[in-house]
Amino acid sequence: MSAAPVQEQKMKTIVITRFDPDKDDGRRTEEFTIPVDDDWKVLDAINYIKDEIDPSVSHRWSCRMAVCGSCGMMVNGEPTLTCKTALKDFPDRVVVEPLANFPVVRDLVVDLDGFMDKFKSVKPWIVRAKEEAASEDFNEKGTYSQSPEQLATFKQFSMCINCMLCYSACPVVANEPEFLGPAAIALGHRYNLDSRDEGNEERNEIFRGEGTAFSCSFANECSEVCPKSVDPAAAVNQAKFGAVIDWAKGFVVPRGGK
Repeated sequence: MSAAPVQEQKMKTIVITRFDPDKDDGRRTEEFTIPVDDDWKVLDAINYIKDEIDPSVSHRWSCRMAVCGSCGMMVNGEPTLTCKTALKDFPDRVVVEPLANFPVVRDLVVDLDGFMDKFKSVKPWIVRAKEEAASEDFNEKGTYSQSPEQLATFKQFSMCINCMLCYSACPVVANEPEFLGPAAIALGHRYNLDSRDEGNEERNEIFRGEGTAFSCSFANECSEVCPKSVDPAAAVNQAKFGAVIDWAKGFVVPRGGK
């Protein structure tokens, strides 16, 4: 009985952007031809290179379950979560770059400080003018109940994992770095829709400002690349409408009026 033929190990060439701010004047690329398995994700290939070939390769990752949003990178020119994207779906030469539209810290790691400033500016938390006082019956006071219907109005927009793929895909961010951006606007809008929140006026004023919701050209690229189907493009356009309605109401009912 003849032995079963030995399967040839599959190989792929992974091209990684390299940049060491202490040594390099600009970005460069380095190629690694490695053995791969059929069930690998793109992140597995990068981890193999770091673990087995060059430990100096720098990249971010954490959960490997498309939950933390850390491993976003450009793969063959498209923003993607590398832990979610199958390596077998790409040709034998795969180009991995840091996310577009962000400053590069080192290799595949980008600086997110600018986004965090934008994120905080939309007050992505529940704003209350006055908290309910907790009574002996805690179910009566001190909590804010919500119906399934009320939750459904904003649940989709609450699924954002801050992976920044939408910022890399957004043509407005590419041309206007100060643009508040899809994720920040979507998260601000999520709280505007929350029945427990009272911060609409503050956020709508932000949304009407320069470089915010009305700078969006509705290219829809942000929603196309979103790994969680948040649909930030829809959130931005809803935020525009809400900001206009809020502005118009100001002519009828003075701010702070009843």
